[in-house]
Amino acid sequence: MTRMFTIIAGAALGAASVGLSATAARAEFINVLTGGTSGVYYPLGVALSELYAGGISGARTQVQATKASVENLNLLAAGRGEVAFALGDSVMAGWEGREEAGFKAPLTNLRAIGGMYDNYIQIIAEKSAGIETIADLKGKTISVGAPASGTELNARAIFAAAGMSYGDMGKVEYLPYSESAELIKNRQLQSTLQSSGLGAAFIKDLSTTHEITIVSIPAEIVNSIGAPYKAAVIPAGTYNGQDAEVPTAAVTNILVTSEKVSEETVYQMTKLMFENIDKLRAAHSAASALDPAKAVQALPIPLHPGAEKYYREIGVLK
Repeated sequence: MTRMFTIIAGAALGAASVGLSATAARAEFINVLTGGTSGVYYPLGVALSELYAGGISGARTQVQATKASVENLNLLAAGRGEVAFALGDSVMAGWEGREEAGFKAPLTNLRAIGGMYDNYIQIIAEKSAGIETIADLKGKTISVGAPASGTELNARAIFAAAGMSYGDMGKVEYLPYSESAELIKNRQLQSTLQSSGLGAAFIKDLSTTHEITIVSIPAEIVNSIGAPYKAAVIPAGTYNGQDAEVPTAAVTNILVTSEKVSEETVYQMTKLMFENIDKLRAAHSAASALDPAKAVQALPIPLHPGAEKYYREIGVLK
């Protein structure tokens, strides 16, 4: 069941805590849609909500744990959230209204705040399973994230590019981060494909108690998929026992809002995020990748006017 965590603050008194005075004219309720509590979206969402509560006049903020990208975009489009994290390929699918990806119609009210950091497709296997390559997953058990989640869409794309399908696996489970890790720990699952920032807590935890293999995804497979996928590597030492870099795929995470959210509020959201990167980095190291110049590149949906105002103000957009 979705867990809700509420953080309520009177921002007029809290503005000093983030060093920014805000000018939103009326009280705003801001629901931040994240992901599972053991992923990267959730701690960053909590940090953003605290910045919004302290820096946007009259703001009341709430952080909602969800099944991540696809659910977030549908909730956002339905007016049940004001800002959300989502993978770039899910955002593109939502904008286009691709039914097989979990969208019943084009979500044309979505607007971008900006790209944040790359998600890395990380295929983790119990070492004793003998899985070194994607082909080795044939006949094995694997978890691919919640059905129609951003992670599960990634899994479909990767396997299709490798000439495989779920039918090649011994058994496919549709589970998020923490549940997948627990099943691997209990020898009830051999592998999981998850899409997350580097240094994901659930993989770090698993690698401290179990010998794992991070399965490589060759660049030629990634390049055959095309945008928004790009070839990348998981640096050596990212996880316990990982002595060499591992080729994989990356997809940019985007902070998304709705056209219904006011220009001033989104301007403040954008400004607060980039002027408090240290606070976000303290919540999760993935925030180290935040860069306003990169945030506006190759977005699959239009920028919100409030975000555009900030980028023009700092000279990123002319």
